[in-house]
Amino acid sequence: MDNAKKDIYILGIESSCDETSVAVVKNGREVLSNIISSQIDIHKLYGGVVPEIASRNHVKNIDSVYKEALSKAGVTIKDIDAIAVTYGAGLLGALIVGVNFAKALAYSTNKPLIAVNHIEGHIAANYIAHSDLKPPFACLIVSGGHTALVEMKSYTERKLIGSTTDDAIGEAFDKVARECGLTYPGGPNVQKQAENGEANIKFTGMDFTKIKDYNFSYSGLKTAVINYIHNKKQKGEKISIPDICASFQSEAISQVVSKSIAALKQFGYNKIALAGGVSANQMLRNSMDSEAQKINAKVYYPPLVLCTDNAAMIASAGYYNFINNKGITDAKTLVPTSSIAL
Repeated sequence: MDNAKKDIYILGIESSCDETSVAVVKNGREVLSNIISSQIDIHKLYGGVVPEIASRNHVKNIDSVYKEALSKAGVTIKDIDAIAVTYGAGLLGALIVGVNFAKALAYSTNKPLIAVNHIEGHIAANYIAHSDLKPPFACLIVSGGHTALVEMKSYTERKLIGSTTDDAIGEAFDKVARECGLTYPGGPNVQKQAENGEANIKFTGMDFTKIKDYNFSYSGLKTAVINYIHNKKQKGEKISIPDICASFQSEAISQVVSKSIAALKQFGYNKIALAGGVSANQMLRNSMDSEAQKINAKVYYPPLVLCTDNAAMIASAGYYNFINNKGITDAKTLVPTSSIAL
């Protein structure tokens, strides 16, 4: 496939959780439109995402979001070279909406359909934000469902260095937030509370600078925080939510930063990208910047709007799959999946 001679326009579709998003991206890096319809205010009432409600709202929103994305980009569907859609991982009911819409659109317009791994999309958000970023580089993936270190060998090939053995870092943030009585989404609210607290509580006492491997674990830290709060309440002792959040956040961030820096040293990389919702955390960014500077490594992270779920990152990942003849699938047979191995 000789796609180098002309501009390539990819329509991206994302519906893996509670954002309905459609975007148009040119040549993998230039965002012409990135329309996001968020359901945060709806799910905040329930303390988290309710899958059935999320699916219903995707059905309600996706057609209007699609039309707005084309209009804002100043293109028609005839200008689109291929359609990229998140087929997993995520909430199955939510994924079905986006995948079925993409399949119908691809079939009716005779456009190629590209199946995109949601995590590949988060990594690709960095290509949109940083024109100079090219593989190879290391990438730290931090989200509600994943905590992993990977080597990006090329735009479409990666090697897993280490991953979580239990809870993901984002999941731990959300559970600690609920235990602290904070509203959904938990991560940003933990960060906000931590800004007014002191990291003066040692929940696990683990020294993450003593690296045994590159796997992560957040179940123990999460449980330690919950037990601390319960014990304090049972004894009628005063608790400081800001201090709890600051202490938890410090330990959580220390683990991923320490292991990432150690991996850069061992594998000889001088570039690391952050990907996933937790990459929006300011302490993570500051800490990674500070530690990377000590070893003359550069840190890349997307703007906040590209950290959370969006279709521009799916279109970018779809572009690199498309030009490398990967992920192109049959519009009649693509099936979404709730879980995909890294």
